[in-house]
Amino acid sequence: QVQLVESGGRLVQAGGSLRLSCAAFGRTLSNYATAWFRQAPGKEREFVAAISRADDITKYENSVKGRFTISRDNVKNTVSLQLSSLKPEDTAVYYCAGQSSTNPVSVYEDGYNYWGQGTRVTVSS
Repeated sequence: QVQLVESGGRLVQAGGSLRLSCAAFGRTLSNYATAWFRQAPGKEREFVAAISRADDITKYENSVKGRFTISRDNVKNTVSLQLSSLKPEDTAVYYCAGQSSTNPVSVYEDGYNYWGQGTRVTVSS
């Protein structure tokens, strides 16, 4: 099975940018539809962005459209999330998730069967 490890989270000022990375170990990540979810303090985990196995489909949560970009690097076996124009409400633990089935790219947690431990992003105002 695949192991997912996130990195890149840190404290950043509002309006700033950040790049999160999800590295895969044990399997080739391009065989998995991959998504980012986030969980803010006191809130439930929510969908942020996803990319299909063939990289031909990307999906974004409405509040991050135009500010976040998900991409895949097959050489590095990673999926990244570029965060721009950050807002304090983007503060959360960001999780990478992988889907090994051939189902369509999901925006729901139960559509993913592999999860990383998360990386914390804090946006100061």
